[in-house]
Amino acid sequence: MRFINPKIDFAFKKIFGSSQSTEILISFLNAILYEEESIIKSLEILDPYLGPQVAGAKNSYLDVKALLNDGTFVIIEMQVLKVQAFGKRVLYNAAKTYALQLTRGELYKQLRPVIALTITDFEMFRGEQDVISHFVFKERNRLSDYLQNDIELVFVELPKFKKELDRLETLTDKWIYFIKTTGTLDEVPQTMVTVPEIQKAFEIANQVSLTQEEFNILQQQEFFAQDQEGSVAVGREEGRQEGRQEGRQEGRQEAQIELITLSLNRLLGQLNPDIENRIQQLSIDQLDDLVTALWDFSSLEDLTTWLEANSQ
Repeated sequence: MRFINPKIDFAFKKIFGSSQSTEILISFLNAILYEEESIIKSLEILDPYLGPQVAGAKNSYLDVKALLNDGTFVIIEMQVLKVQAFGKRVLYNAAKTYALQLTRGELYKQLRPVIALTITDFEMFRGEQDVISHFVFKERNRLSDYLQNDIELVFVELPKFKKELDRLETLTDKWIYFIKTTGTLDEVPQTMVTVPEIQKAFEIANQVSLTQEEFNILQQQEFFAQDQEGSVAVGREEGRQEGRQEGRQEGRQEAQIELITLSLNRLLGQLNPDIENRIQQLSIDQLDDLVTALWDFSSLEDLTTWLEANSQ
């Protein structure tokens, strides 16, 4: 067997955010968020796109969004590379999900809690050993909770998870191991088969179940992820050689533009000079946002709309 890599955007959404993923997502979230207690009984998987309320405002593209049976919203992001201002992006998406619940005339008491679960393939918090971190609003000195602790940020840092297959003890261990290693496995480990939801996740992750179109999208994203790592390395190396921060940023920006343009040409067809020029004018932050949105574009019109909203 060969399995798709859950750390790739398309694969993560297919495994955890598709119409057949409800029981998988319930098991996964109970394990990660609630220490394996069966707090979540049911949930609804929602459209993960967070559109702007006003023209020209910033779009947000999440990997998975769900509404739990108690009314809590959970938004999930899988991030392979640490990009500039990533921590701010996590907080922005959580705050936006919270704020967008209300429309004109609705009351603040109708707001429901939001949990932002972020899984990273890099270390977010250097010097800390915990694989899973939970952040909520606290009073600075007394460390008491705020009156409405409605926004919680949860991080799972995959590099800090060191357990091998024979040391997996809990459901939480097994789910983190699944995300971290499935792309490298050629069979379903026997210790994982005992969990029906994980077994189902492996079935969805089996490459045999993909259509040709899905396989092509997955392959493009895998190539792009590999090239992205290379672009970051190139930017750092050029920065070291030139001995200044601007060199590192400029090198990374040029490599990022080249990779994005190549991927969009493959995905949407040959870009016209005007679109290429607009992409070249984007800042590093805007290029990072474009990478996040890249695979949600199904036409050149989608790309043009994004550029109009985000490059002003």
